Order: sequence, then structure tokens, then C-alpha cells
Amino acid sequence: MVLQKSNITFLGTGTSQGIPVIGSNDPVCKSMDTKDKRLRTSALIHYKGVDILIDCGPDFRQQMLRENKSNVDVVLITHEHTDHTGGLDDLRPINFLKGQDIPIYGKERVLEDIKRRYAYAFAEEKYPGAPGFELHSVQGIITLPNVSILPINVLHGKLPILGFKIGGLSYITDASYVSEEEIEKIKHTDILVINALRKDAHASHFNLTQALEFIDKVKPQKAYLTHISYQLGFHEEIEKMLPPNVFPAYDGLKVEF
Repeated sequence: MVLQKSNITFLGTGTSQGIPVIGSNDPVCKSMDTKDKRLRTSALIHYKGVDILIDCGPDFRQQMLRENKSNVDVVLITHEHTDHTGGLDDLRPINFLKGQDIPIYGKERVLEDIKRRYAYAFAEEKYPGAPGFELHSVQGIITLPNVSILPINVLHGKLPILGFKIGGLSYITDASYVSEEEIEKIKHTDILVINALRKDAHASHFNLTQALEFIDKVKPQKAYLTHISYQLGFHEEIEKMLPPNVFPAYDGLKVEF
């Protein structure tokens, strides 16, 4: 059997409100360009035959149907905010297709939050049709069959969260600070995914200038911006602001690595 090349599919590239934002009359929210319509940030990575989902937000069902995808082998959760965990119940059809619980990896604090939000999934007597989760606390390298995943420690404001290095791909979202020690782990990565919320400063997210400075430190072959708000501008305008090896990601974009 020939294995499919490693790739990342950007399921969503928007902020917690998505684009368009309900009630907004901003021109970006009114854009007819499909690349300006952004669901909540998430990615599906195919690596060494394993389908790895990073974050599972409230748009997960819609994203998987759009991409005609039906398999998730493991879920990596960056942090517990709703735009990153609000779609976990929609893993149920994948539970049923696979006939097994889905492994979920995250910080212990995040796993406890999942247990509270989805208490019915962990009840002693589960009702038929409840989702099945197998929770794993990230303490170091995540070891799966044929795959090792390196967690990257990141700050989202004051909240410690995770990024992940999977082969030649390094994926970080919602970052406002990454230490030099953690940057060393991903230097010269083939593909870097990093958040760039808007042009103005923000308390808990990189703005565009900070994201570009971070990219310059990491020195990847290519970098893709994600977790983009309408305040960063139209997709076409963002492209013109970036160096030759940096690209704004968009929903549905697939990149091999």
C-alpha cells in the first residue's frame, strides 16, 4: 500500500467569532471572496498514515463535510477555549464508524475542562449514542504508532497552552509569547503555522508584526498565518503585505510537507 503524502488541511482559519461576524457591517465580513470566509481555527494533518486533528471547534461538523473527510485517529487540543473544544461531541459519527473511543491529548487542566463540559461522555452508565473519549495528559513527547509528536509550550496571554511539531510541520495558534527555548525546538522547520490576529496589538494573540518577527526567528521554509480576524483585512490585501515565503492560510487550503 502506498501511503498518502504528509499534508495539512486547514479546516478553519478564523478567530473565536469566525468571519463574517454576526451583525458586522465591516467590508471584510461582507466580502464575496470565499477566502475571506473563515470558520474557527482547526487543522487536520495526515502524517505517516495517521489522521491527526488539532483542535475541534464548534464548526467541526461543517468543516469535515466540506472537505469530505470522515476519519480522525487522534485529537490534539491546544487549550480549552470553546472555539477549540466546542465541537468534540461531533466526533460521535467517527466513534461509530471506527467502533472505538477517540484518543484526545491535552494539558491536564484542559482534560478536566473537557470532563466538565462533556460529563455525559464519562458517565458510568452512558446513554446510547454518547461520544467516546480516551483522555491522555501531555507530559512530554506524544508517542503514537509510527508517529512522535513534540509539544511546544506557548503562552496565550497568561494561559499556558500547547503547540505541536509533527515531522516537518510546526503548528502554533493563539500565541502571544513563545520562549527562546521553545523556539529552538522548531527552528528551520519546513512548515510553520502561526497565528496573526490583526495589525493592532492584542493582549493574548500575536498581531501581524509579532507573527512576522516570530517567523524571522524560526526561519521556516514556508509559513502560514492562521487565527485571522476581519481586522487584518481582505485575503488579497494580506497577501501583498507578506514576505515571499509567508502566506495567509484560508479554509480548505491543503499543504504537503
